[in-house]
Amino acid sequence: MSIATGPRCHQTKAWAALQDHYGSTGGTFDARDAFRRDDKRFASFSQQAPHVFADLSKNAIDTQAEAHLFALARERGLERRRDAMFAGEAINTTEQRAVKHWLLRVPEGGSPDPDLALVHSTLDAMLAYAEQVRADAAITDVVNIGIGGSDLGPQMAVAALDAFADPGKRLHFVSNIDGHELAGVLRRLRPQSTLFLIASKTFTTLETMTNARSAKRWFEAEGGTDIARHFAALTTNVQAARDFGIATTFGFWDWVGGRYSLWSSIGLPIAIAVGAQGFRELLAGAHAMDQHFRTEALERNLPVRLGLLDLWYRNFHGFTSRSIAPYHSALRRLPAYLQQLEMESNGKRVDLDGQPLPFATSPVLWGEPGTNGQHAYFQMLHQGTDRVPVEFIAVREPAHALPEHHALLLANALAQSQALMQGRADASGHRDFPGNRPSTFFLLDALTPRSLGAFLALYEHRVFVSGALWGINSFDQWGVELGKVLAQDIARRFATHAMDGVDPSTAGLLQKLL
Repeated sequence: MSIATGPRCHQTKAWAALQDHYGSTGGTFDARDAFRRDDKRFASFSQQAPHVFADLSKNAIDTQAEAHLFALARERGLERRRDAMFAGEAINTTEQRAVKHWLLRVPEGGSPDPDLALVHSTLDAMLAYAEQVRADAAITDVVNIGIGGSDLGPQMAVAALDAFADPGKRLHFVSNIDGHELAGVLRRLRPQSTLFLIASKTFTTLETMTNARSAKRWFEAEGGTDIARHFAALTTNVQAARDFGIATTFGFWDWVGGRYSLWSSIGLPIAIAVGAQGFRELLAGAHAMDQHFRTEALERNLPVRLGLLDLWYRNFHGFTSRSIAPYHSALRRLPAYLQQLEMESNGKRVDLDGQPLPFATSPVLWGEPGTNGQHAYFQMLHQGTDRVPVEFIAVREPAHALPEHHALLLANALAQSQALMQGRADASGHRDFPGNRPSTFFLLDALTPRSLGAFLALYEHRVFVSGALWGINSFDQWGVELGKVLAQDIARRFATHAMDGVDPSTAGLLQKLL
């Protein structure tokens, strides 16, 4: 199957139609007027997908713009590229790799892909180990040492599913090479009751292995014995882990990108927290969304509609950022997780052929849980000079027995969404809210492993859609490499004090630090 995507998106007939539409009415669209003209707008721009309801009706889009966007998706061969991914083709062209994180969520026997049997044998072994740790009352603390996808995904999911977690296990996450982070965690631990998980595909990641070696030295200095019992590795480099003293390892594959790896053995901290059944439900929720994305017509395909909206906002409205506002404290790490998922995937300036793009790609994602965000940056959202699309994530059923709190939380989420759209006129100017500020509202019935899995997969596929339309490779991350290389050179200069070949600014800063 060819994954050719046709002409660049800005050279398509649909793009020209979108430009005309934006120039005529799209650029001056007012959601308040749209609701007055169309009493069915909510129904037209909202839909249920597996475990996730989405209301898009407050966004700056109408049926004509969306129709042109669907035409753009077809001109760009979106369905062909989606099918190529699910067929296991090497759509990560710069690294000549398949993109098969979706396979990690497929039930046993649910795909002819030859890797599925190995996926399930690894999953079964990893979950059996998780249950063993959960049953070991002597282990009270589990420290995950990783960075990037080996940290952000598991940390986010463990926090999100705290209501389902084993109360006898405390999960800690160390990612930063800043020793203050590791030292702060170690101060609260005892070696005999701690399990360390070292998460690095190659077992060479600078930050992870620096922290791992320091953790090992602390363990031994504090009287810890039996490295093999108190350390496990999530890696494909079994020999390096064995040389470290680790006997228990769980691997994953080069077709699993770091920011898509929480579904693999990198998700071991999640499995320890919520148990084997909880982890399988996380996978099941994601698989349900995979099937929705894979089979639903574009017009009722939620990841597609969201990805098209993202392109409409970025390339026509010129919005440069998007705010994530989860109205659930357990989702406090979701904005950071989504930052990596979207900006590392689509923060690219060249196309699949390495040619510069004449249009913008990934927006900046940022946010904070509600209602905290209301007392921090919502002032700017309501009355600032920039229009910033906002995404609210709310959960209908709480996991606590404090109903008054939850009613107020949901009331605030709805009110903020309403206020952004409706605004309020005030002659003095100071209390004037312009309104017509776009937002999307996601609603989960409850925050469970299944609904979390579905929501995360929804976002993964949404990012895929916008990247496919832009014609970029959403699955490499060369942008993180240069800084790493330079850091190694500068680290050597801390030891040698050599300044040759260093730019004057960096040399000046080095001299201040030495």
